[in-house]
Amino acid sequence: MQNNISQERKIYLKKIKRNKFAVAFVQIAILVLLISSWEILANMGVIDSFITSQPSRIIKTFMNLSQNGLLEHLYTTTIETVIGFLSGTILGLLIAICLWWSKFLSKVLEPFLVILNSLPKVALGPIIIIWVRSRNVSDYHNGISNFACGNYIGNIKWILRDRQRKNKNGKKFWKQSISNSNQNYYSS
Repeated sequence: MQNNISQERKIYLKKIKRNKFAVAFVQIAILVLLISSWEILANMGVIDSFITSQPSRIIKTFMNLSQNGLLEHLYTTTIETVIGFLSGTILGLLIAICLWWSKFLSKVLEPFLVILNSLPKVALGPIIIIWVRSRNVSDYHNGISNFACGNYIGNIKWILRDRQRKNKNGKKFWKQSISNSNQNYYSS
């Protein structure tokens, strides 16, 4: 089969191979240039290596993977990501099946789903974080969490952690909205 290829075709194929090699070589050269510039600028102090790190520090960190617990953290993050992806996919699939199966349910939920779809996904993050944190810190009053009970919304520790004030004598005291019983709980 190779013998039947014309001379022009062979020249064309060589040109394509040479072009692919040139592209790969230039890409690697740009990568090496960027990494070496990053290392040199960090060593000279032009860029702050505390914020941007350095390639040499990154290599040292990867060499010490077993000593600094990075593999354990990577494993945990990977498992959490896979579990989150699978649970979200399964939940979405079940909701989609329910909406497909029930015309009534799909008509009822359509405006809410349109609103949720138009809502920026970034806006859901803070809402979920506030809800989860308030549930974890709540003191459950008659089965209602602090987040759901409007009287207790000011008692969430993580919102008020920096709300200590100093009186005229310099002594720290908590803001008036926190009751005395909660003051001891949150100050410890």
